[in-house]
Amino acid sequence: MGTVTFVDETTLGARTASAPLAVPEERLPLRELIARRVALETGPDGFGPALARALDAFARNGFLVLVGDRQIEKLDETVTVGPATEVVFLKLVPLVGG
Repeated sequence: MGTVTFVDETTLGARTASAPLAVPEERLPLRELIARRVALETGPDGFGPALARALDAFARNGFLVLVGDRQIEKLDETVTVGPATEVVFLKLVPLVGG
């Protein structure tokens, strides 16, 4: 069993980390990791709409996901979870007028 710490990061370097989450699977798709994060933040109320917004934001390049030194580019891409895995959600801010 591994643990995942979700970290929100901005391009300016600000970082906020969650408490570690126990993950029994050794490997799982990014889509599932995002779903578990959304479940942590929303609980059962509003989970469905919040998950839809998060997956849509990922598809529109609203944020990048980094695991170790690797960018996860597809929702179905497999992530390996170790004893202390950090999953960084890097929020991208559009340029003014861009």
